[in-house]
Amino acid sequence: MSQKKPVVVVTRKLPDTIETRMMELFDVRLNLDDTPMSKSELIEAVQTADVLVPTVTDRIDSKILAQSGENLRLIANYGTGVDHIDLASARQRAITVTNTPDVLTEDTADMTMALMLAVPRRVAEGERALRSEDWKGWSPTWMLGSRIFGKRLGIIGMGRIGTAVARRAKGFGLSVHYHNRHRVHSDVEDELEATYWESLDQMLARVDIVSVNCPHTPATFHLLSARRLKLLQSHATIINTSRGEVIDENALTRMLIAGEIGGAGLDVFEHEPAVNPKLLALDNVLLLPHMGSATVEGRIDMGEKVLVNIKTFADGHKPPDRVIGEGF
Repeated sequence: MSQKKPVVVVTRKLPDTIETRMMELFDVRLNLDDTPMSKSELIEAVQTADVLVPTVTDRIDSKILAQSGENLRLIANYGTGVDHIDLASARQRAITVTNTPDVLTEDTADMTMALMLAVPRRVAEGERALRSEDWKGWSPTWMLGSRIFGKRLGIIGMGRIGTAVARRAKGFGLSVHYHNRHRVHSDVEDELEATYWESLDQMLARVDIVSVNCPHTPATFHLLSARRLKLLQSHATIINTSRGEVIDENALTRMLIAGEIGGAGLDVFEHEPAVNPKLLALDNVLLLPHMGSATVEGRIDMGEKVLVNIKTFADGHKPPDRVIGEGF
């Protein structure tokens, strides 16, 4: 990369404070109207940029990277997940990829807990009834939900977010169970009084609430398959604030309609931004538009991570949040 300011192309509107600082530091092309870039616009971006700053809505696949210019040496992703970027193609082209870890843990865990409380207590359903003027006053048998205190929570993916969810859940009186690629340190297990299950199948059959907190990778695609969903107890609730592709959404929808699963709280979907219309019609599902990390503080923290990664790279050093890449 030359000593002049690197050309940075940003694919979506970022917080004003972040965009202002970017303009001060780099030669920046901003997306002021926040319209998602088309494939042709992404191709133009990778052909002209030294640094691309994409988000989860941008599919940076091998076909797009194959048309990248020689100057593109860094993809500084605005977000933690990088499943929308073809990492193998980036590696082949010696393009470093960075992300923004650690800044969304608490926000996502908060939203997970909010869904975990809201779905069993039918919060969204009650709010809709009130707004539609169906409420005729308090009744001892109307809109009955289920308490979460004393229930078993099964966490899939005990990383930073899963652990933060477990800490919150313990405070609400839930019994914490988890499945992870590797067992967490015994000190963490002791603190959370958490039970480890090497077998995901065995855990699913025994818990009342399932929280999906693992990333989307080839290994986790449809991890909650139709077969595994059938292992759940009929009253179980599924919460997903991770990635929609981890769950077989069609199978989940069929089982929710049939009453084979008690309910679901979904902040992510398999084919975003499209949502299965059958899900939209269900009362036992609370649906949110991928807003688990949507806090002012979190978005600014993400942007500051991007700034550090770009500035460090432009100065000839290894950026701190590398997903792939060991230099230039």
